Amino acid sequence: MSRRIVIKVGSAVLTEGNEIARERMLALVQMIVDIRERYDVILVTSGAVAAGYSALKLDKRERIGKKALAAAGQPILMSSYKKEFDVHGIDTAQILLTEDDFDSRKRTEMFQEIINAHLVNDILPIINENDITSTPAQLFGDNDQLSAHVTDATDADLLVILSDIHGYYDKNPREHKDAKRHTVLHAVPPEALKAESTPNDLFATGGIVTKLMAADFLLRRGRRMFLCNGFELSTAVQFLIHGEQTLGTLFEPRPKIAG
Repeated sequence: MSRRIVIKVGSAVLTEGNEIARERMLALVQMIVDIRERYDVILVTSGAVAAGYSALKLDKRERIGKKALAAAGQPILMSSYKKEFDVHGIDTAQILLTEDDFDSRKRTEMFQEIINAHLVNDILPIINENDITSTPAQLFGDNDQLSAHVTDATDADLLVILSDIHGYYDKNPREHKDAKRHTVLHAVPPEALKAESTPNDLFATGGIVTKLMAADFLLRRGRRMFLCNGFELSTAVQFLIHGEQTLGTLFEPRPKIAG
């Protein structure tokens, strides 16, 4: 039986200049094609708001502006994915979720059954947050936390977050040349979870803090998360296909002590 993993890609990786970064999407698609030979893959993707800006020039900081951009961008994003996966004969499905879908047992079970049906029939589920019809109270607000909840709800073995950094460092590597990358962490420092979220991209909604919150959520549930660079997918490929960690940070629960 194949192991199940969730891949999350952020808008900073997937888009550039308010458009889909085609070469990076092609690389992502090829990686997913390759790893589907040994894993059941669920994709959580950002990028709808940024893609929408190519068709609609609105301020995403305004509530209605962001919703309108997401509504215009979601079909652009999905059609781009469909075009690339069609080349490999892979069918895709779109699933839009909110935080409410994880608060109701019936809704969560329905979501789980839909995911299982897709995977059994060799369909790649592509998930995004439903920004369009939701109220702020119904939203996670970032796909890092959404992907963590998807990982837990679908009983996946691992969440891989593809970001614009090589991992989690002891200090900001863009400001400190002596910053050291954490290779493996068994717990997230509590003070790190309280830091201010600082996304590096206009259309990003997260930052390192939301990724650490996702890791903390999964670690508390005995699940793993791997944070690595989405611009250079060799790190993810080495880890997923060859079992070798060259860069990135692995968040892994502490080994259970026998006895």
